[in-house]
Amino acid sequence: MSIPGPLDQILVLDFSRVLAGPFCTMTLADMGAKVIKVESPSGDDARNMGPFRNGESLYFASINRGKKSIIIDLKQNSGREVAADLCKKADVIVENYRPGTMRKFGLDYKTLRDTNPGLIYLSLSGFGHSGPYSDRGAYDVIIQAMSGLMGITGQEDGLPTRVGASIGDMIPALYGVSSVLAALFQRSKSGEGAWIDLAMLDSVFALSENALARYQVSSTDPVPLGNRHPSITPFGSFNTANGQIIIACGNDVLWTRLCQTIDQPQLAKDSRFLTNASRTTNVLELIDLLENSLSAQTAEYWLEKLLEAGIPSAMVSRMSDLLVDTHLKQRNMLLDVKQPDGSIFTAPGSPLKGDGISAHPGKSSPALGSDTISVLETILHMQPTDIETLLQEKSILSPQTKSSK
Repeated sequence: MSIPGPLDQILVLDFSRVLAGPFCTMTLADMGAKVIKVESPSGDDARNMGPFRNGESLYFASINRGKKSIIIDLKQNSGREVAADLCKKADVIVENYRPGTMRKFGLDYKTLRDTNPGLIYLSLSGFGHSGPYSDRGAYDVIIQAMSGLMGITGQEDGLPTRVGASIGDMIPALYGVSSVLAALFQRSKSGEGAWIDLAMLDSVFALSENALARYQVSSTDPVPLGNRHPSITPFGSFNTANGQIIIACGNDVLWTRLCQTIDQPQLAKDSRFLTNASRTTNVLELIDLLENSLSAQTAEYWLEKLLEAGIPSAMVSRMSDLLVDTHLKQRNMLLDVKQPDGSIFTAPGSPLKGDGISAHPGKSSPALGSDTISVLETILHMQPTDIETLLQEKSILSPQTKSSK
């Protein structure tokens, strides 16, 4: 018998689109929450973003599995009334409209808390609901640039570079999850809900690690360093006879062990490399010396030797490698997701695992509006005649109803 997810019985209304909000709510769904995705008649923009298979967006499916989809036209009074009624039942609302938009719909926190004082309301926006940038729109690349992350990413002496994944969205999504969990815990003690004003810029800037501290010490802006670390050495990619290998020695013990493994024990006693600080100061000389030895053998040869010696090391994986990775398979991180058309594709699973707590990642993604009628019947207990009236007004839409007529 499977253990219920930790958020079992929690109802989440997801008014968000594209990536940050949907990834946040998908993670809540993995934890057992019932997530109802409220979409406009045209649907989430992500439904029109590739890659596509059989006309369906795998981009959308990758971040919306395990949810139900309903269509409500918030531009119509009756549509807003239905949404407001659903909000009275919700434990959590997640939205990522520009500040002020939900207020225009009468669905902002201050309005809703009067009828639902225990509501947890997450507003996830580019720059927050205060400050001089609050009315700006934002996407991942904008946030990576403005947060300083892009300014320290890229090849040494090269141009600032966007990180390959959209972490300008993903980082705030995960901060969103943690803030919702904290608010739910607080509610369990006080009975009161909360409004969370979460900004993408704040979230990514908060993860700038020690870059801000380094600037204050040196009065010099940190710059891209390629794959090496600004204060840990050796730590990065190194050339071998047939390509690069990643090596990370985070302390003197590992450094000494590396020197022994590559048959250069004298390097560990070299005054230039005795400490991590001295190795970092003399990093370019050290890289040359290491690569002189590493270039004698292949990356595969060195990976076997280094792992045998207990030295953290790796090859650079491609997606084709990960799709057949035995470790990821055993950890249930390769999840088969069913599309509305019945086809299957593989998506990353949930990393939440343990004893007494587990995730229950959804194994299908919803078709647009596929759950409109069932949600109104089960959550709001609406009568068929009332639902039919809303359908006629086009305040709500249901593809199933259309196809059955």
